[in-house]
Amino acid sequence: MADLDELVTAVCAASKYQHISPDLVRRIGAGELAKRPRLKEAVKATKNKLHQIGGAYFTAAIDYEAALARIAAAQRQGAEAQKEALAAVMRLHASTNERLGILAEFYAATLAGLPPIGSVLDIACGLNPLAHPWMPLAAESSYLAVDIYADMMAFLGDFMTLSGMNGATQVADVGGAASFAAVDLVLLLKTLPVLAQTDKTAVPRLLDALQARYLLISFPAKSLGGRSKGMVENYEAQFYGWAEGRSWQVQRFAFETELAFLVRSG
Repeated sequence: MADLDELVTAVCAASKYQHISPDLVRRIGAGELAKRPRLKEAVKATKNKLHQIGGAYFTAAIDYEAALARIAAAQRQGAEAQKEALAAVMRLHASTNERLGILAEFYAATLAGLPPIGSVLDIACGLNPLAHPWMPLAAESSYLAVDIYADMMAFLGDFMTLSGMNGATQVADVGGAASFAAVDLVLLLKTLPVLAQTDKTAVPRLLDALQARYLLISFPAKSLGGRSKGMVENYEAQFYGWAEGRSWQVQRFAFETELAFLVRSG
């Protein structure tokens, strides 16, 4: 236990990881210490894993204060100016940047025909809540955004207040013991492959725990490095492996940069 406490302190002291969920650091750190008895090696391995599942999606640190000011200034100029500002901020995170080219089509296609959605849970959201103006949701729909970065969640909370969203944010390690109330729609956008990297049992455990009428689950069509060979086929097989034994009705959507499945739970 002492070594694990030291590991968490050492990892969270690094500027790159100071805002990350301590629960996630502890969970990953415990696994690395079990494989590597030397603290220094376990700290390095934990940082490497955290980079793979989170840090790799940032090309540089985001100035959240400046981003919020940009959005606020654009908001005063009208809806189109606001969308341009939101897109500019979403470019700062690899996952949302990849979706920008298909953003309007993505939500219009995947959420078409659904009954009114009163509540949304966006898991491992990144900057995706900034795409709210593109989502066909009722103005009064509640929106809970969850991720591992406290500074990002604070920024998104400020954005929600600024834009009048009925929203809230939460810092959580969803691969651990996190639990959530029942909702109409869960967004798991390019989340499950990352979650599987932390623990092979994390994905089925999370899917078992979620209570939702609909789940929108997606996978990247290309790696962060731009490679695409076999990715769609592999992720589709992985998805249906996780879906096996569940009373799901599934609708598949293939976009240039993303593979998505709308799930109607039984």
